[in-house]
Amino acid sequence: MVNSYNPDVLNCIANLSNDEVFTPPSLANQVLDLLPQELFRSPKTRFLDPFTKSGVFLREIVKRLDKGLEDQIPHRQERIDHIMHNQVYGIACTELTALLARRSVYCSKTANGRFAVSRFDNPEGNIKYEAIQHTWMGGKCRFCGASQSVYDRGTDAEQYAYQFIHTDNPSQLTGNMTFDVIIGNPPYQLADGGAQASAIPLYHLFVEQAQKLCPRYLTMIIPARWFAGGKGLDSFRNNMLNCKHLSTLHDFNDGSECFPGVEIKGGVCYFLWEKDYYGDCTINTHKNGKITSIMKRPLLEKGCDTFIRHNDAIAILRKVQSKKEESFASIVRPAMTFGLRTFVKEFERKSPFIGFTKVYANHTIGYIKKSDIPCGNEYINKWKVLVPEAVGAGDMTKDRLKPLISEPNSINTETYIMNGPYNSKSEAENVVSYINTKFFHFLLGLKKVTQHTTSRVYQFVPLQDFSHPWTDEMLYKKYNLSEDEIAFIESMIRPME
Repeated sequence: MVNSYNPDVLNCIANLSNDEVFTPPSLANQVLDLLPQELFRSPKTRFLDPFTKSGVFLREIVKRLDKGLEDQIPHRQERIDHIMHNQVYGIACTELTALLARRSVYCSKTANGRFAVSRFDNPEGNIKYEAIQHTWMGGKCRFCGASQSVYDRGTDAEQYAYQFIHTDNPSQLTGNMTFDVIIGNPPYQLADGGAQASAIPLYHLFVEQAQKLCPRYLTMIIPARWFAGGKGLDSFRNNMLNCKHLSTLHDFNDGSECFPGVEIKGGVCYFLWEKDYYGDCTINTHKNGKITSIMKRPLLEKGCDTFIRHNDAIAILRKVQSKKEESFASIVRPAMTFGLRTFVKEFERKSPFIGFTKVYANHTIGYIKKSDIPCGNEYINKWKVLVPEAVGAGDMTKDRLKPLISEPNSINTETYIMNGPYNSKSEAENVVSYINTKFFHFLLGLKKVTQHTTSRVYQFVPLQDFSHPWTDEMLYKKYNLSEDEIAFIESMIRPME
């Protein structure tokens, strides 16, 4: 007998765009496993995916309800009809995903089609879609912040005005219906009309809108960049990290473990928010396809203003902080210390001249008149250490800073972040030795979830005595780290190339 391969089409489907990432069925089921399974044994439980794309969550929910209600509604067709008509609801992201979701759930692109597994009297069924327009104010949409120059496309092209977040009262979209569970994988971002691939995050708007509907349970898959805040996310981050209703969080440093072939800088996470829960959160850390640690703890450590992603890092951080040393962040200078953008043209001269100042720029060196330097004159004739402002995808387990020494009579553009100043070359060299340690990068990585290395990501890195060089062995001894803690740091940070 020949084995036949019958793949799940939702495992094979490609993503529509970088903004809309489809959820593999296996991942959807991992999220569904977070929920109390008795929900799938009740004929009264209502589920809503308010931004359905492939329909995978709704389809897998139907499967679980079909099995869970066998005893209560023995007749299969009656059971399917009850589930489809009374328990499972969706709001599609686009016209295309509406058709796709209905095909996944009803086995027909129209809910009243002849092949629909449960017949409705309208083509939408319980998976709604309405093409709406952005509400433009000052060149931006007042609901989602989309750029009018990018998304004002008339009526013939997709607007990406997601219905669920383009209203002040989301309950109107569902006829004031209440839901036990709101679940899904929302769109992540939209272009904002800025330079290059500049985009604004969207996913937090879906979380906040879902919370307005007061479900018993809320679970979503979203990028993990909110851990550190940033562009439009600071208020959301503050609310989430201080929320006591988050009972479970699964964190993936490498987003490709959830979405193969898709790069999501900073990783992804999925969480369970429970209306009736109040307490600490159970953090599950994933690496290389498995859960490496589980710990129930506050999302914010005492005295910290950021979320520590790795459970095994907590004890190490506590040992470091027990010494109450000043932070390395205190000597990290702001971006554009000397007021020069990356693309500045004033230093096109490539060789020294009388009265020059050397400029470290993006993969090049130039020379400039001192009178053309807008600011930062107090640092020009000092020894300094530079590190790239942007490093890789933001994952310090994969990407390491490569420092360089900026001598007296030299400056840098915003390509680099400067620390210092220092009184001698040897002192600057000792700083470089410290930056090159795994210990330094490990503590830096606790706050760095995007590619940028602004001063705030150095908060957990302690300042050292730079009258001598530093090695990892010296630092491990100074902070009394155990063999297991040392092994964890060594496993997290790759060697310097």
